[in-house]
Amino acid sequence: MRCPYCFFEETKVVDKRDNEEVTRRRRECLKCEKRFTTYEKPEISIVVIKKDGAKEQFDREKIKDGILKACKNRPVTGEDIERTVDEIEAQVKSMDSTEIQSQAIGELVMKKLKKLDEVAYIRFASVYRSFGSAKEFEQELKAIRR
Repeated sequence: MRCPYCFFEETKVVDKRDNEEVTRRRRECLKCEKRFTTYEKPEISIVVIKKDGAKEQFDREKIKDGILKACKNRPVTGEDIERTVDEIEAQVKSMDSTEIQSQAIGELVMKKLKKLDEVAYIRFASVYRSFGSAKEFEQELKAIRR
């Protein structure tokens, strides 16, 4: 591990803490003796299969961007959004397959947004489901009220 202060290549671990998702290591540079923290998170490679059949790597930032757009000017905190993205990512990574349909991810996002903020849910659904008329909005609103 390279020291972020002096860029020396050798460090030692002075403390290590594990939790369910992340390993935190407190390190000390063997040259300048400054300390810094690193976080290690296992990476699971998930491939998303798009509607047109194209494949791409799972990208949590795309989910976050969509949720941020849906929640714009809504009483939803950044912490709420981060927690929601974390929950979606955990669900995707806990699935048995290394490939997932983009529609399944979209449905997960809509399920979480429905609980988080109904207006954000409708915004996301209108884009995700490509609403073409006011009637489709009305039908979705009726479904929420049930």
